[in-house]
Amino acid sequence: MHTDRKRLRMPGPGEALPGRAEPTEVPTVHYVSGNRIKPPFPHGFRCAYFGMGCFWGAERQFWEVPGVYSTAVGYQGGLTPNPTYPEVCTGATGHAEVVMIVFDPDVLDYASLLTAFWEGHDPTQWMRQGADVGTQYRSAVFVADDRQLHLAEASRDRYQTALAAAGFGAVVTEIAAAPEFYYAEEYHQQYLAKNLGGYCGLGGTGVECPSGARDGPDSEDPG
Repeated sequence: MHTDRKRLRMPGPGEALPGRAEPTEVPTVHYVSGNRIKPPFPHGFRCAYFGMGCFWGAERQFWEVPGVYSTAVGYQGGLTPNPTYPEVCTGATGHAEVVMIVFDPDVLDYASLLTAFWEGHDPTQWMRQGADVGTQYRSAVFVADDRQLHLAEASRDRYQTALAAAGFGAVVTEIAAAPEFYYAEEYHQQYLAKNLGGYCGLGGTGVECPSGARDGPDSEDPG
């Protein structure tokens, strides 16, 4: 299989596509739940941001979890403002395909979302998930605050130990402060609810992530 090496390398500031000032228009409400996918969200709710390959399957994994208020797919971690899907696919924006999860921390803790994230894909694959290859398919956790950062790093270390014991290599997941989330186009939102039997390339390692302490009270989330 031929692979464009440029799609496996993050672009530098002078290489990224210029993008645009206008945001992508998306519906206000979730196709499945009817809840909002754009702010404002209910007071006290938090946001989590995960990149785990194709965002269609990643979103479906989370939208029915008890305590999840809403989900949306978009682009994060790149240089191009308000990118389009075709632009992201070139590898010249630097963005990952990401699912945003809006959740009620009184019902669902962030540590449980992390467990679902780790077990829902293979975080040892570099710039890919299965046959999906490119910077947009990289494994990533974009954290909203210091508590999320601490929990993400601790859970990564626990999962690395479990993966190594099962014969897997190093976790290559990017963990970083959440940059701006750019909503993907309308047809991507809740895609697998609109297109039953649509493509989903996600697959985990089959290795369970050891649980850690429940997060407890959070600091206020800007999302």
